[in-house]
Amino acid sequence: MMILTNCQPTLLTGSLIVRVGCRYKDNSSARGVVGTDAATIALSGSNGGGADRKAKLQEVVLGCTTSYDGQSFQASDGVLSLGNSNISFAARAAARFGGRFSYCLVDHLAPRNTSSYLTFGPDASNGASSSRTPLLLDALVAPFYAVTVDAVSVAGEALDIPAEVWDVKRNGGAILDSGTSLTILATPAYKAVVAALSKQLAGVPRVTMDPFEYCYNWTATGTPPAVPRLEVRFAGSARLQPPTKSYVIDAAPGVKCIGLQEGGWPGVSVIGNILQQEHLWEFDLANRWLRFKESRCAQ
Repeated sequence: MMILTNCQPTLLTGSLIVRVGCRYKDNSSARGVVGTDAATIALSGSNGGGADRKAKLQEVVLGCTTSYDGQSFQASDGVLSLGNSNISFAARAAARFGGRFSYCLVDHLAPRNTSSYLTFGPDASNGASSSRTPLLLDALVAPFYAVTVDAVSVAGEALDIPAEVWDVKRNGGAILDSGTSLTILATPAYKAVVAALSKQLAGVPRVTMDPFEYCYNWTATGTPPAVPRLEVRFAGSARLQPPTKSYVIDAAPGVKCIGLQEGGWPGVSVIGNILQQEHLWEFDLANRWLRFKESRCAQ
């Protein structure tokens, strides 16, 4: 799992430097060199004298991109690895600070003076009011973070999606990925969800806009219909009810699109960062729980 951040590439002075390449779901790719180094990070709070506290992480894998293709890298200065791997930054930092990390992603249309945040260690704001579901960390899904989806509903009606679509042991499953913008659903789930949503929006004129299948001229009618509520129910009865703007998204002035993409089947579904927005997500690696709750992402 990767998250894009506004950080400058770091020059390597480590003991091992090798050339690497990686490719993302949208076919974006990057090439460069990677090695190990120590990273000094600032800690929240301060000591009694008011000076900033710092900690040093040893043997952190750092890289420098020499070239890239695709849209994923055009608006970012770097990539911070949050994957479930012994070489990822998240795993190293979480192991040092309580076995947990959390992030909160603001609305992608939020003003520039608002920002998302990432925290390593227990997040005091994600307490008893949050929902939780088991976090799947086994080899079948590594280095991704998987969860078990029990059901998906639209406008309060559970959709007919085969159980194997959500079963990692049957070539399905669902992962959370902060480095993928749009949610990608395996074909049976995609067809069921977009059919239910588009049925509710049938009165709005359709327009064409790549890469979406269902887009609408939202200003063509005087009063557009209410967008039906989408709900994802995870194992343990945890329920994700994202804001409607996270799945019927503003794609252009006056145009809204069902912000989902069809993935292959058999294949894993990806809960992308737009569907995760305006929620606080805590990955408890030590105890294998995913906790989440609605949040405006204000620390």
